[in-house]
Amino acid sequence: MVITVKFFASVREAVGASSESMALPACVGTVGALREHLAARGEQWQQALSHPALRMACNQVMCDADTALADGAEVAFFPPVTGG
Repeated sequence: MVITVKFFASVREAVGASSESMALPACVGTVGALREHLAARGEQWQQALSHPALRMACNQVMCDADTALADGAEVAFFPPVTGG
């Protein structure tokens, strides 16, 4: 499965990227599993994605960690308050 991941505001600054297209391993089937998969990349990723109030969206709809992923999905991570 190939998805697009977008990072906004302080999350984007912390990970040094605004978006990424990636092929997921079979074990990553939910937004929460994706978050854990990305956090495993290292300390800066862990810190950026570990905030308990981190917001997530799948295909431009707010979601929770249990939301299932499908091929071609767009997942976004952003802090609870973002500026214009």
